[in-house]
Amino acid sequence: MAKKRLHIKTYGCQMNVYDSARMADILAPLGYETTEAPDDADLVILNTCHIREKAAEKVYSEVGRLRLLKEEKARSGGRMLVAVGGCVAQAQGEEMMRRAPSIDLVFGPQTYHDLPDLLGRATRDLMMTGRSRVVSVDLSTDIKFDKLPEEAAPQGVSAFLTIQEGCDKFCSFCVVPYTRGAEYSRPMADVLAEAARMVRLGTVDITLLGQNVNAYHGDNGHGGTAGLGELMRRLADIDGLERIRYTTSHPRDVDDDLIAAHRDVPQIMPFLHLPVQSGSDRILTAMNRRHTAARYRDIVARLRDARPDLALSSDFIVGYPGETDADFQATMDLVRDVRYSMAYSFKYSPRPGTPAADLDDQVPESVKSERLAILQAELLRQQEEFNAACVGRILPVLLERDGRHPGQLVGRSPYMQAVSVDAGSAQGDLRGTIHNVEIGAVLSNSLRGRLIGPATLVAAQ
Repeated sequence: MAKKRLHIKTYGCQMNVYDSARMADILAPLGYETTEAPDDADLVILNTCHIREKAAEKVYSEVGRLRLLKEEKARSGGRMLVAVGGCVAQAQGEEMMRRAPSIDLVFGPQTYHDLPDLLGRATRDLMMTGRSRVVSVDLSTDIKFDKLPEEAAPQGVSAFLTIQEGCDKFCSFCVVPYTRGAEYSRPMADVLAEAARMVRLGTVDITLLGQNVNAYHGDNGHGGTAGLGELMRRLADIDGLERIRYTTSHPRDVDDDLIAAHRDVPQIMPFLHLPVQSGSDRILTAMNRRHTAARYRDIVARLRDARPDLALSSDFIVGYPGETDADFQATMDLVRDVRYSMAYSFKYSPRPGTPAADLDDQVPESVKSERLAILQAELLRQQEEFNAACVGRILPVLLERDGRHPGQLVGRSPYMQAVSVDAGSAQGDLRGTIHNVEIGAVLSNSLRGRLIGPATLVAAQ
């Protein structure tokens, strides 16, 4: 079979990273080999994300650049197919074809398992009419994972594994329910089998993914369902799987069993991303979050009782329609009460098709910018304080890749901090292993430490 070149550009979340890897697996039997640049590709896929502001415009800008490459390849007698997948494709569908005729195929995040058939249809249309208008944006999730092949290549020492997709929460600012569909959880046996394959291929650190990952309720094979806590206990039995993480969680779905799993399963890393969005009950109600600030504080307290070394990150939106100074102050109070090792914060921006986009009481841009600056200054202060408190501690670090300097390795602490060490002549032997590192310094975006020796699987000190 003649080899063809595939370039995938991935935007946005970790789930898109996982999806892009699976697209490559699906297309490998058709002779496609991945390439880092689109210039000589036979097929370019843009795997898009709709969360950030002006996401669609960035995609159209990239399609414009690809159109020039496509025309250049056609002049030399070749052919480049341009496909747009992911959440922007799901949201815009036929509109993308109308606005950018150089696109040959549009497919949503729940239909990429049909890529071989979709590409066949696009190729036939091009050969017969010189134009392809293939659009596939079905939101059914339950058959996609059944059609995905086993991983074709190692994913690395750290890898993502999707266990849940879609969202039933309908937060008023969010497009995910409209682009990813209803919540769906993969059967536990399927997740365990995929994780075991990853470990056999060299993965030791797996991050479980889902739009609402802790809403996981997969078939347990015995006529019932398993929650995320039970799933992680089963994953911990896989020999060679040293680290388990999960993202992104919703406070409403943190249950007793999940909290107990943080206490009982040493493979679960003591770092949790738990978005709160606002500290104001009035704004949380307007956002349709269906939890209160007090409920969030209680969940955090219970998690820290179960795992005292737990570090938290979160998401915040400032300037949601109708947010007052008092609402913003409630957010600042929550931030100071909870204390985060890191966090993501954004100014509210309307997403077409979401309820909040049509509200009249939009906050002036200048006010949003001022509030965001205040919030980010406090979050940065807390992050710097957390990193500084790590100096002198011994942390188990998964050494993942070579650093910028000879003999240097860079890895991740249990808290997702980048840590660099001098491995010297042992660099090649230590790559992909977990070693204890004494943290000696905080750098601008990372920590630096000294190798102590191989780590044992216990809670971080």
